Amino acid sequence: MSLTVLGIETSCDETAAAVVRVGGADRVRVLSNVILSQIADHAPFGGVVPEIAARAHVETIDAVVAKALTDAGLTLSDIDAVAATAGPGLVGGVMVGLAFAKAVALARDLPLIAVNHLEGHALSARLAQDIAYPFLLLLVSGGHCQLLDVAGVGACKRLGTTIDDAAGEAFDKIGAALGLAYPGGPALERLAQGGDPSRFTLPRALAGREGCDFSFSGLKTAAARIAERLTDDESRRDLAAAVQGAIARQLVERTARAMAVYPRGPDGQAPRFVVAGGVAANAVVRTALRALCEAVGFTFAAPPLVYCTDNAAMIALAGAERLAVGLTDGLDAPARPRWPLDEAAARLQPSHIPGRKGAKA
Repeated sequence: MSLTVLGIETSCDETAAAVVRVGGADRVRVLSNVILSQIADHAPFGGVVPEIAARAHVETIDAVVAKALTDAGLTLSDIDAVAATAGPGLVGGVMVGLAFAKAVALARDLPLIAVNHLEGHALSARLAQDIAYPFLLLLVSGGHCQLLDVAGVGACKRLGTTIDDAAGEAFDKIGAALGLAYPGGPALERLAQGGDPSRFTLPRALAGREGCDFSFSGLKTAAARIAERLTDDESRRDLAAAVQGAIARQLVERTARAMAVYPRGPDGQAPRFVVAGGVAANAVVRTALRALCEAVGFTFAAPPLVYCTDNAAMIALAGAERLAVGLTDGLDAPARPRWPLDEAAARLQPSHIPGRKGAKA
């Protein structure tokens, strides 16, 4: 039996819709994947402006969903359920996509699945590869940096998280300090090509601290201060290479700690490792993590580049996997600016002091 799910993603600055079919002749088939970026709208401000993002989602979501259905060659009559990001993210944008999904579900009498955006990233590699549960996940993006044991649908245990900034945020902010256009992460990767990563000495965070947590605020501040006094392109290129190397090194060091305690599969089967999120698109980071897996006996997997950044195909897949085990939501499902994957760990061992909106990670 196959399930065909419409997915909607509006948690940040991409208005996205996709149709994914799970089961049947193909394990997973992405029938359409439409992403409308708002980069041009936010570029003058050097980052995402929540109010601009929410208004852009309102103006375009109906057309984006219609195109996703057209590209898939389907109508809403062919859809088994609608899934939408319900958090975490910029809550104005989350509300737009979730409200649209609720309207579709109500009008067409379809099941609604409110998806955690991070669970979408966690499953994104499964869009292109048959990756069995469980697996060790490094989720690394502009807003999140976590190591998770993913045991199955809705079953994620946090092993480590950032205590301050995420890796993707460090990439973007240092890119801005180097005078690069928004988004700074991809621009910094391009600038770093041919640079000397050993020229500048950058701090190594949490070197004496046990566990698998991350910290990038010190690196961000140190690199920004160096960037202020650079006057030539060669120096900027070398600093970009040093930053990229420092971020990749910390990701590898903390992942290696998690791998050291991660259980082996039955009969000594190699455990599985997945890296996902926007930073997973960085070639240096991927290469370093792949080399780590080869050294310690883990299999390596990452989503295709199109599924690393925010997209609705991963939301549709998460919705389909939840629907298959009977996990659906009511029309009162809330939009959540904060929504940890491991809510118990976030409550009992918070990485940040919980605010009125709840635990952050």
